[in-house]
Amino acid sequence: MTPAAIITSESLWRDIRGEAQRAADADPVFARAVAGAILAHDDFAAALAELIGHRLGRSNAERARFTALSRNAFRDEPDLIAAAVFDLRSIALRDPAITSLLPPLLHYKGYVALQAWRVSNWLWRHDHRDAALLFQNEASNVLQVSIHPSATFGSGVYLDHATGIVVGANVVIGDEVTILQNVSIGRDSELPARSPRIGSAVYIGAGASILGDSSIGDFAKIGAGAVVTSDVPGGCTAVGNPARLTNCPETLPAAFPQYPAASPELRRGSLAP
Repeated sequence: MTPAAIITSESLWRDIRGEAQRAADADPVFARAVAGAILAHDDFAAALAELIGHRLGRSNAERARFTALSRNAFRDEPDLIAAAVFDLRSIALRDPAITSLLPPLLHYKGYVALQAWRVSNWLWRHDHRDAALLFQNEASNVLQVSIHPSATFGSGVYLDHATGIVVGANVVIGDEVTILQNVSIGRDSELPARSPRIGSAVYIGAGASILGDSSIGDFAKIGAGAVVTSDVPGGCTAVGNPARLTNCPETLPAAFPQYPAASPELRRGSLAP
């Protein structure tokens, strides 16, 4: 992790502790909970590891195991904490319902589910496959978010509402992506089976499905309930079942030569070829 990332983590932790102390001073009932979750810890990594353990574990032994595995992952790969910092900052920037860091850290299950996936992915990459799948299973059971450990996520990702989200094996998701509830991203029934690739700054609406060998370009939007089985160029919006393209930019990225760059029909929302 770069020095800048370390500074970012330390700065975020100071902000969170400040919020927690003010919340504890204002509400004696909440003070005990926030003291144990935040103020008792020396740094963000320790607090996050215990938060994951507390949310996933259903017994003291399970909580201790999930916490210990998370601590090991964060200690071995500090970039996981850098990504967690950007994830939390992005929620505060993009969610109009909040103005601070403490509520999403303590109460947004999508945030915890994503950080639990980061630990499971670390376990998967270090050949601890059973432990990785245990993280996935418990996150699915408890948080209603199932992300396969072999998937890939960037940073600054926001799982909004985070109920009924399924991300399959080998799916690739970029930075600053927003995913709403009841979204499925994974392989289809075709052979050979391939998984979707989601670019950066993509918005995926509630109930959408992205399936198979499809590439979603940067800044694309997937409408609520859309079923996408082919490429969506950057900047375009895909709506409907089967999905059609609309609101495409005047000039499409060179990475998608199959789409006419200035086609009026495409901009009006013709079916993707």
